[in-house]
Order: sequence, then structure tokens, then C-alpha cells
Amino acid sequence: MQWVMDFCRWIIQVVLRPEQTKGFTLLKKRWVVERTYGWLMGSRRLVRDYELLPETSETFIYVATIRIMVKRLA
Repeated sequence: MQWVMDFCRWIIQVVLRPEQTKGFTLLKKRWVVERTYGWLMGSRRLVRDYELLPETSETFIYVATIRIMVKRLA
């Protein structure tokens, strides 16, 4: 975690589940990540990892997010 903060200059906040709770608990900020993954899984190319290079996968993630934004603007 310290490497990411030093190298990428990102601030990382680990969200832990409270120890005294049992069962389902809504965790702060986790729904944002899960929602984004759900949106990206709507793109058929991203559902399976067929790409040889990580750069190609990254490009298709950009294409998928651009498609999502254009659909929302239309």
C-alpha cells in the first residue's frame, strides 16, 4: 500500500467490515467499485479475458467506458 502511495501518488483507504456486526453490512465506497464492475461486464469483450497484452485489455476498458458515457449523453 505504501508503494502505491509513493509511486502512483494515490491515497488508499482500506474499508473494513465492523467486527461487531453479523450478516450483510453496507460498506462505505464499496458499492461504487461493484457498480463500475457491473457496468463493464455489459461489454462482451471484457467478460472473458482473451487478450494477450494488458495494454489491449486496458484499451477495451476505455472503449467500454466511453460507450457507457455516450449512451448516457444520448
